[in-house]
Amino acid sequence: MRIWILAGIVLMGWGSQAQTIVGTWQLTDEKTCFQSQMEKGETEKELEKDMGSSRNAVARLIRFDKKGSGEEGIFSSGKKKAAGMSTFHYKVNGSELLLLDIKSGIMTQQFVIDTLTQSNLTIHYLKKDCEIKTFTRIK
Repeated sequence: MRIWILAGIVLMGWGSQAQTIVGTWQLTDEKTCFQSQMEKGETEKELEKDMGSSRNAVARLIRFDKKGSGEEGIFSSGKKKAAGMSTFHYKVNGSELLLLDIKSGIMTQQFVIDTLTQSNLTIHYLKKDCEIKTFTRIK
């Protein structure tokens, strides 16, 4: 009987595990403080539809692995390798995401995790809560 109770407790804990940041994420939306505070008129709304459309589609990806390291880069359509890949270490402390330099271990960027679900990640800089980045998990 004790084994069944212990097994039930273990299964409940396993099923309610917190979401993890480990995986590959694609940047889907990025707002600067200027964009967040700007009120759009009719002209801006019309022009916004055409802005950003390009023949060369690019994707900004960021990968976090289980061992605390990651990489970030830009992928162009039709290319297998990313351009300008940069590697880093990371650390998650509660709702803080710290990006660390690989060689020195010094913190280079500090983010606050706003939302973390199975498919979405929203973060903002610690000092600038108006600069928001939204990612979607692709792997």
